[in-house]
Amino acid sequence: MLDETRIEQRLATIEHTVAELKRRIDSTPTDNNWLDKVIGSISDEPAFLEALEYGKLLRYAEEPIDEASE
Repeated sequence: MLDETRIEQRLATIEHTVAELKRRIDSTPTDNNWLDKVIGSISDEPAFLEALEYGKLLRYAEEPIDEASE
């Protein structure tokens, strides 16, 4: 009988915890897109601006030479 009481208490604890987790999930707004929060978040960082410049240099360095201009 003692084991059965302990099991019932543990089950009640688990049910309470699951109910609390469901409540938290339901109260969390889901309409916010995580990407909207990230976009532009580092656009003014010096390292980001430097990486953009490197990318720009690489893009222009790999452009094929226009045969008509030769």
